[in-house]
Amino acid sequence: MRILGVRIAARNGRSMVTADLNKTKTSVDVVVAQAADLDAVVALDAAITGAEKAGYWQDMLERFTQKKPRSNRYFLVGKSPGDKLVGFIIGEIRAWEFGSPPCGWVIALNVAADQREQGIGTMLFDALCAEMKKDGVTTIRTMVLASDKVNLSFFRGEGLAAGPYIELERQLD
Repeated sequence: MRILGVRIAARNGRSMVTADLNKTKTSVDVVVAQAADLDAVVALDAAITGAEKAGYWQDMLERFTQKKPRSNRYFLVGKSPGDKLVGFIIGEIRAWEFGSPPCGWVIALNVAADQREQGIGTMLFDALCAEMKKDGVTTIRTMVLASDKVNLSFFRGEGLAAGPYIELERQLD
């Protein structure tokens, strides 16, 4: 089945998305993250951010993968041939925050620096959107640091634009 430019199939009882070769420059499978992916997720994040956050990613993996079916949380990983993790995306469906109807949120997206510009981020995003659409979501949101030109450019390229809500914050001394 084709949804949003990707093929959805099943492999070993897990959801799988395989790249549409017309859209990407590489062969990558998108699958639900497993406990065995933790070290690779930690290493990929540390390589990009410069900070190792093993406890944080352990918690995210547990909260977003060890769940009941359709719990509205998603942790997907992109794997190249040979099962090498090349990226990941995390999202969830949130509802009724300040009157907002249910919508999808991208919480994290990361692609290995040497694998960028090959369509992997788009493939991860499309797979997340497809899963959320199955759960009834019609809108997806994320929050990006205003100075983060890489992610701003990526999400704008995926069709995201400023929405009707404004993020407000205050420093807690």
